[in-house]
Amino acid sequence: MRRLPIRFALAAVLVHVAGVATAEAPAQVPNVPVETVDLARYAGTWYEQAHLPMVFQRQCVADTTATYRANEDGTLDVVNRCRTREGGFEEARGVARTVDGRSSTLEVRFAPHWLSWLPLVWGDYWVIALDEAAYQWAMVGAPDADYLWILSRTPQLDPSVRAQLVEQARAMGYRVDELIETPQRSQAMEAGPGAGATRE
Repeated sequence: MRRLPIRFALAAVLVHVAGVATAEAPAQVPNVPVETVDLARYAGTWYEQAHLPMVFQRQCVADTTATYRANEDGTLDVVNRCRTREGGFEEARGVARTVDGRSSTLEVRFAPHWLSWLPLVWGDYWVIALDEAAYQWAMVGAPDADYLWILSRTPQLDPSVRAQLVEQARAMGYRVDELIETPQRSQAMEAGPGAGATRE
């Protein structure tokens, strides 16, 4: 049997490997916010399911929630709450505003109001996935794909929905392998069966 020169054999292997890698690589999708968000429906309490590591969340170990209240001027009051390693709860209060009139592209500020004129005190908050029918889950990201939160109206999100959101985030360029799970213990016990959004 005639043997192929080594260089041809290596080339064939590389072509095969490249073809397999291309076939298995997830399709990339743009990291963009959803078209629109009804902020009145978005208001209420969301239970965090997972997030990318963030310095300002390093003290949080469980039971993280975000509660929004719609204001007449189009902004949202924000209250973030989480259980700390010491067993108590910590809260951060802020405000969110839309950017360029787009309801899905927001900025959030937790600094005092008198610093609101400084651009650096505002953080990007893009709603990149949303249950448009019932507003039961959402995913929040940022332009540089450096922030990511998976949110649910109930303490425990359907695992199949969560898996779909993770894969969508992966395709959008987020580092989903670094996601930190958020245990929801006390809220799950307090909410009971059938718990949903908290309306302000």
